[in-house]
Amino acid sequence: MRIFLNLLGVALICLGFTACRSDESLNKRTSNFEEFIARYNTYIKGWLEEQAQITSQEVAETVEQLETAEGEAREELERTVSNLEREQEKWEYRQSLEEYFRFKEPNEIPDDLVWEDGSEHEEIGDSRAEKGGTFTREIPSFPPTIRLFGDNSNNGFRSYIYDDILMVLVDYHPKSMEMIPGIAKRWAVSEDGRTVYYEIHEDACYSDGVPIRAKDFMFGAYVRISDDIVEPFFKQVYREAVAGMTTYGDKLLAIHIPEAQVYAPAGIGSLRPAPPHFYEEYGPDFAERYQWKFPPTTGAYEVREDDIVKGVSITQTRVKDWWAKDLKYYRYRYNVDRIRNIVVRDDSKAFELFRAGEIDSFYLSLPKYWYEKTEIDPVFDGYIERYTFYNQYPDIPRGLWLNVTKPLLDEKQIRIGIQHAMNWQKVIDVMFRGDFQRLNSFQEGFGPFSDPTIKARPYSISAARAAFREAGFTETARDGILRRPDGTRLSVALSYSAHPELDTMFSILKEEAKACGFDLRMDSNESVVSYKKMMQKQHEMAYAAWGVNPPSPDYYQYLHSSNARDARGNIKPQTNNLFVWSRQDTDTLCEKARNARTEEELIDANLKLQNIVHDEAIFVPAYTVDFKRMGSWRWVCWPDSETTRFSPPVIYEPLEEHVHWIDQKKKKETLAAMKAGKVFPEVNRVFDDYRYTDSEEAEKMEELLKPAEPDQLLESEVEQ
Repeated sequence: MRIFLNLLGVALICLGFTACRSDESLNKRTSNFEEFIARYNTYIKGWLEEQAQITSQEVAETVEQLETAEGEAREELERTVSNLEREQEKWEYRQSLEEYFRFKEPNEIPDDLVWEDGSEHEEIGDSRAEKGGTFTREIPSFPPTIRLFGDNSNNGFRSYIYDDILMVLVDYHPKSMEMIPGIAKRWAVSEDGRTVYYEIHEDACYSDGVPIRAKDFMFGAYVRISDDIVEPFFKQVYREAVAGMTTYGDKLLAIHIPEAQVYAPAGIGSLRPAPPHFYEEYGPDFAERYQWKFPPTTGAYEVREDDIVKGVSITQTRVKDWWAKDLKYYRYRYNVDRIRNIVVRDDSKAFELFRAGEIDSFYLSLPKYWYEKTEIDPVFDGYIERYTFYNQYPDIPRGLWLNVTKPLLDEKQIRIGIQHAMNWQKVIDVMFRGDFQRLNSFQEGFGPFSDPTIKARPYSISAARAAFREAGFTETARDGILRRPDGTRLSVALSYSAHPELDTMFSILKEEAKACGFDLRMDSNESVVSYKKMMQKQHEMAYAAWGVNPPSPDYYQYLHSSNARDARGNIKPQTNNLFVWSRQDTDTLCEKARNARTEEELIDANLKLQNIVHDEAIFVPAYTVDFKRMGSWRWVCWPDSETTRFSPPVIYEPLEEHVHWIDQKKKKETLAAMKAGKVFPEVNRVFDDYRYTDSEEAEKMEELLKPAEPDQLLESEVEQ
């Protein structure tokens, strides 16, 4: 699983976005892909002309204002002109392409390209890995659909059958974070950095044996941005982050981007193909027609129709003769033949099934499991082995997301007061026995792209009350809650998914907040209901733990105004901007981060955005942990090789990389030993090979991330 609780699985594509001024939709498609190509080319041509005109007008108006501006106002206008001129140049480039979708012959591809294949990096996994067996794991609920996109597809189970499995054109190595081949056997970047060329592997095919063609990536765009489904995210991606696509026959694809970007081959290479033969019946009834149909896949596992037992389980089967099974970086992964995902709605029941051997592995990071529930005979007798694995994954932004359009939360001093009123350290000490750490900031742990000097505001009754007093809450009601002279009560609702652990957590926070004069109202709902409420932006505060993808943060989806309000100014649903945050300086920085041409430019924009989130107090950091504890029956084996110790380090949870395997001989041996009363040595291993301890490197990073002087920051970025 890449996400905590049931708020995971949001597709994060590291692409370059630009300002979105409107949400024009395409005319309803009539019948087929070919007609769509022509209409979309026409649509994009008109949209680009409109954007170019708007930008030219903005340049003229800003230059006119410059004539009379002085001091800081003039400096700000000069920055605006510079940004607009950069945007103008981008529109000119995109218009020079003439068409969004283009088809050329293989001999038309440039002959001066420098190709890379990423073959020089370390293996992933262990050469001792065996193929075969069935691995059983629990899932907390049955998914509402198994579609990859469309209504309700953005659910936690999607990562199991798609995000952790599907191959992309170019991927990141989960240890070095260098680019490695996927569907593309090699890639090249044009001299201007605005086009990435991909040569599709000659053996690449879907699970049904149909070859993957360059044109399938265009078809992948078609099924996601047609008006037959509601996918505002993908409409925005393909219109603004992608400047166009060109095929050179069946095996050569070029993807054009508006501006040169850092990590472009892997970032833009995360776009996925779609098998045209599977979507032959694609149309207005797509959501219903394809609700329980699993498409031919590029990855190692498929879901067969008879392996879907509604409300009970979904089983994945390893693709017979998977095309990538012998390729470097993939040959020692995806080892088990079948993965059974069984629905177990209660954690305690899931643990009992694990204890009984019905579930093969179980995450034990919560102290009650690690310190108490695993003090059992199967562990003492060596049948269940325990592991602690330290990873290097960026910290999940686990905390409270404040909707700044709601009363009280639209006031900065109240938001600051709320941060001081949340006693997360008590939660860590009481619930997690001090094993976890306080999360300090939004988008933390991305190496040079995160600012380690930002510290979370600590729990402080005096600091909280001082902030609330400054916001006008000067009176105290009988129950100890502050109020304004007009009777306004200092009370905010917190929306979260119903779960016993969370109920306990927020009971602690509620009691501690009351001492600060703040009433934290608990709004607990079933996970699907809670999720929909957040997506409709109906929450006041929401507890969420959104998924992240290295190597750098993605602020655009969380902070850009295009994901907060539509062209008419209405609050925009179905986006990840749970803050409903909308401000011009933030938009500018989001665009700079998304379109960064150099690593230095990306670092600068990211650090400033991270400081805005902290200064404006729109996110209350909760807790984080740099390890995963898990138990596995001894027949579940993990890598212990020169290149991979237990698991690659840049992962959220070890199971997602599929480097484990089932040892059938060990399983028979263990089951026989249990019947005969034979025991094995107790196993409790710690893998800390990847734990960050290099002090010299830390000093270099600290120097690199030294904060800019105040006069170099925008006004909103200066610490209040």
